[in-house]
Amino acid sequence: MRTRSINSSRKKSTFNPQKNETERRHSSSSRGRISVVGIGPGAIEQMTLEARQAIETAEAVVGYKTYVKLVESIIKPGTEVFSGIMGKEVERAEAAVAKALENKRVVVISSGDPGVYGMAGLVLEVADLKNAGIPIEVVPGVTAATAAAARLGAPLVSDFAVISLSDLLTPWTLIEKRLHAAAEADFVIVFYNPQSVGRKEPLAKAHQILLEYRKPDTPVGIVRQVGRKGEETTITTLKEMLACEVDMATTIIVGNSTTRVVGKRMVTPRGYDL
Repeated sequence: MRTRSINSSRKKSTFNPQKNETERRHSSSSRGRISVVGIGPGAIEQMTLEARQAIETAEAVVGYKTYVKLVESIIKPGTEVFSGIMGKEVERAEAAVAKALENKRVVVISSGDPGVYGMAGLVLEVADLKNAGIPIEVVPGVTAATAAAARLGAPLVSDFAVISLSDLLTPWTLIEKRLHAAAEADFVIVFYNPQSVGRKEPLAKAHQILLEYRKPDTPVGIVRQVGRKGEETTITTLKEMLACEVDMATTIIVGNSTTRVVGKRMVTPRGYDL
């Protein structure tokens, strides 16, 4: 794992996964623990107080380098920091468990909520696999879905489904099955990881599937970089959706059969008699 410090006042860290398992096993007298923390969309002010306190008091912070950068201002000097690239999540979970077994208070960072496409499940699985026996808490955060919905208005007031269009960990055949099911059931649908520079086909396929069940004028909300510098919000239609700029930092919300634009805001009525 690539290891670096946030700045010169923070410790450079080493991780030795070959330590004897008996030596690393958590004892009842240990203070080592892991907090898997959701930092929200990215802005410090959108982070929960519990999440902020966990990061500020951590002795070791583990996370994807982009997410670590978002919270570096509240990581205290002297904190060990393990950051790396996307795709090394298992390695980071192993590092977190190893540091907790060394009697450290460890924070593992996820964007949004750690239990929604985040690190919570992986950390729990790795700790169990290693029979670590360390305390692990999951600290919730504001998800991209709810953060984007707030920018758009109130599109998630009724039932909704969240689907990631990334097929790195989920076969496309399963994603496609879920798309058909959610669209046919008239859920408002939130898309995570909709498109990257080298992965444009899934969004185009999803668009065609949606058009089988939704009218072309169905409202669609597109929010890029929600809660971060350069945030952009667009309300368009299903027909015109693919004409908008979309990347991995974009959240797309596709309305259901009742969703409409109220003023300049996207609203899915709850069903109240008005």
